[in-house]
Amino acid sequence: MGRLQDKVAIITGGAGGIGQGMATAFVKEGAKVVIVDLNEEAGQEAIKHLQQHQQESTFIQANLAEHDKLESIVEQVVDKYGKLDILVNNAHASKNKPFLETTQKDLDLSFDTGFYPTFYLMQAAIPHLQETKGKIINFASGAGIEGHANQAAYAAAKEAIRAITRVTANEFGKDGINVNLIAPIANSPGVQQWAKEQPEYYQDVLENIPLRRFGELEEDIGRAAVFLASDDSNYITGQTINVDGGSIKF
Repeated sequence: MGRLQDKVAIITGGAGGIGQGMATAFVKEGAKVVIVDLNEEAGQEAIKHLQQHQQESTFIQANLAEHDKLESIVEQVVDKYGKLDILVNNAHASKNKPFLETTQKDLDLSFDTGFYPTFYLMQAAIPHLQETKGKIINFASGAGIEGHANQAAYAAAKEAIRAITRVTANEFGKDGINVNLIAPIANSPGVQQWAKEQPEYYQDVLENIPLRRFGELEEDIGRAAVFLASDDSNYITGQTINVDGGSIKF
């Protein structure tokens, strides 16, 4: 029996990168995972991989920026599986620009794909999570916690996500719902491309990570998410878990 045996989980942005790493870690622990992603081709490929471990995992193609359709994602999952145990809000798109060059369009992109989907999917999911005493995992970032240069739109949306995570942790703790955040540094495809394009900057960032490596998608970020989704984290809520090799220190 896995730590997530027969749990039903939604993971947004699950067709690649950190999302796929978490999805893989979840199915290996027995979860039925529903990947939600904009990329149809990548989503179908990801599901083929997941179904090697959990045949009942499925893919929903959706544009998370279409906020009026987000509730239907949760409804589809509950209709199919009869319940929802875990919601992971991972998807987020943003553009990095200096603060004075950041436009309304940049802010809209970051909030429309990150903050608002997190907000509305939580609203849709919480009534079902009250029934299962479920878990919500949202995503923060060192960009917001430390205020990284050139990431105003991304950092603002991530800190807004942190705020509603703490609010919902307080409001729904009485119902047995745990709401936490992961702030990762991961060896994602984007980071790998960045390493090729800006090797000196990449090396500088790497040398400032105490563990001297970027986190692995499944083994590091995925396993941390499994912990937060499992009964092992039942007495943890409203917290930001920095899965970043020691980069952020308090």
